[in-house]
Amino acid sequence: MKGWRSAATVIALFCVGCAGLPPRQKPVQLPSAAPLDGLEAAAGGDWPAKEWWMRYQDPTLDRLIELAMASSPTLATAHARYDSARQSVRIAGAASGARVDASADIDRQRLSDNGLIPPQLLGFTWYNQADLGLQASYTFDWWGKQRDAVEAAVDQAHAAQADRSAAALMLASSIADTYFGWQADQSRIALARERASVVEHEGAIAAARVKADVDAAEETNRSDLALAAVREQTAALEGSAKLRVVALAALVGRSAAELPALQAKPLPALSGNLPDDVKIDLISRRADITASRWRVEAAERNRDSARAEFFPDVTINALLGLSSIDVGKLIEYGSRVPQASAAIHLPIFDAGRLKARYGATQAAIDSAVASYQDTLVSAARDVAMQASTRAQIAAQRTQRIIEVDAARQLQSSAAARVRQEITDWRPELTATESWIEQRDALLQLDAAALSADIALQRALGGGYESPQKLANSHSTATITTP
Repeated sequence: MKGWRSAATVIALFCVGCAGLPPRQKPVQLPSAAPLDGLEAAAGGDWPAKEWWMRYQDPTLDRLIELAMASSPTLATAHARYDSARQSVRIAGAASGARVDASADIDRQRLSDNGLIPPQLLGFTWYNQADLGLQASYTFDWWGKQRDAVEAAVDQAHAAQADRSAAALMLASSIADTYFGWQADQSRIALARERASVVEHEGAIAAARVKADVDAAEETNRSDLALAAVREQTAALEGSAKLRVVALAALVGRSAAELPALQAKPLPALSGNLPDDVKIDLISRRADITASRWRVEAAERNRDSARAEFFPDVTINALLGLSSIDVGKLIEYGSRVPQASAAIHLPIFDAGRLKARYGATQAAIDSAVASYQDTLVSAARDVAMQASTRAQIAAQRTQRIIEVDAARQLQSSAAARVRQEITDWRPELTATESWIEQRDALLQLDAAALSADIALQRALGGGYESPQKLANSHSTATITTP
């Protein structure tokens, strides 16, 4: 009868403790495609390669990115976060296993003359106490609390791993954009100096005409003004190039003197279309989206772990020990003090702590889902903007080429009239200056197109592909270091 009463008491306590158990929630359903409906862009292109910057065929750029991947502080910070997440997995895994502790201690103590047992009755005042033990404990994870905590830590590590890939992509794209910006500055500086030579020639003609009283003296002032404007533009471009070198050094994590020798080269001309099924595949091609998905998974597992805390914990303990007041007899058979116990921990009244923690995990899921939605929308906007920018620049470039050709024809006609001594040098110089301006405008479009191409490679994930297949399903994937 007493046994039945005890069992009934345990069952009643179990029911009371689980009375506030929240219902199990369904897994979060995330969008399976990026919002790119209505994007008017040519398809049939390829996804970026893992080392996408190789497509520009520039060894100097390759070397800059190689140096950055080895020494950039930004990438080192991302790697440290990943290592920290990996250690969190080890900590969570250690908490779910069996625990074995060894202990040994020896004490020497004096008995009080005024204590419960006077020393006179025992025949001694000082005594030794030696203990040696091996204690083991194990908590059964019947409800999956520890398992979910471990899997949440694994998911956070996966997110940190994806964040590291995203940081590497951002670093490489910033280096490529800055490097080709320096190349564009060098080409524009050459054009500015060519234009300055033309303006100086025009100024010399104007000065000669003023000296001969053919033109008014103000023509000399106009020439000086035009020459000063061209030299100011040259100085601005030279300053921009120097700033880009400083930016490159900061991105690479080296001093400017340690950078590879930079040499002026023509900008690479590239063209390409968006990949097929970009709406669907973009989710697995963007490291930041993958990281957001892993954080949603981690938040769900944390919620499952918080729900499992409403159930009782069952722990078993075992002790193999030796105890003796005579150190010399500590290891004798009669000094053994074995012990075995089992414990059940059941939360009943905790002032709402478990419900509050469960509510916090649910709020974390809502936050992770909102962050995922924002990341997905931002990624889609990034792809659409860069694809549209490239198309716009391509259309502008078509018309600019026509203008460059027309300016070149005008310059050739003016030069022919000079050779035929039909006119003086002024019309040819004016046409040459206009031709240089058109070439400079075309160069700026080429630089903008290259920058948009780099940004599109970044928007398409830069060759990243999620190594884990995510479908909001509970899986125990392992952490791998790429």
